[in-house]
Amino acid sequence: MEKPDNAGVRIPPPLYFLSFLALGIWQSSAWVQGKIGSPYMLAVGTIITVVGAIFLLKSVRKHETSGTNVEPWKPTTALITDGLHKYSRNPIYVAMAVTYLGIAIAASSLVAIVLLFFCLLLIRIFVIAKEEAYLEDKFGEEYLQYKEKVRRWI
Repeated sequence: MEKPDNAGVRIPPPLYFLSFLALGIWQSSAWVQGKIGSPYMLAVGTIITVVGAIFLLKSVRKHETSGTNVEPWKPTTALITDGLHKYSRNPIYVAMAVTYLGIAIAASSLVAIVLLFFCLLLIRIFVIAKEEAYLEDKFGEEYLQYKEKVRRWI
């Protein structure tokens, strides 16, 4: 039987981030009680969220202009090694984590901040590990050389 031309990721990565963030905010945040919370935390969190969102959009756009799919359950048609990918093999997940962190700070949710660690652990095990194995199989030495030069996160 022929292997499918994708990483075999079953759960969309944004769903991990959204689930953990929602759980954390639900467990501890003034937002759940209909309050805004600390204006300082809201301002800092908003700035961090905007920065993360900009990097996320930039990373997604890079996939589009490179002619490859951003979704890990679809085939990767090109190996991206420039732009933000010069600094991180996973700039989309870094951007999602920064965006998550910004929202958690804006919500003043310590629980959501702590849960980010567990979210990233699951992303590493159930998403990145599969993607890396797939890219090694598909692009061989080219991907292995890229892995040696560029860190997984930042």
